[in-house]
Amino acid sequence: MRNHPTSISEQERDQEFFDSVTEDEIMYHWRAIRSKGMSDDDAWQAIVTGIALDMAFAKSKIFRQIEH
Repeated sequence: MRNHPTSISEQERDQEFFDSVTEDEIMYHWRAIRSKGMSDDDAWQAIVTGIALDMAFAKSKIFRQIEH
């Protein structure tokens, strides 16, 4: 497997995005989802699931680029 320089910079950028998400941003999205009629718990699960999926797909994207 070859390591491409662009893969490293994209990986760092993706990691910086997740590191830079603030509690205020998460709470804003939680309130927005909750205002659409979801329960507090369901809204929180939607936020957590979204973050987990974003991180999982960001990692799989990085691995695909490294393999090529």
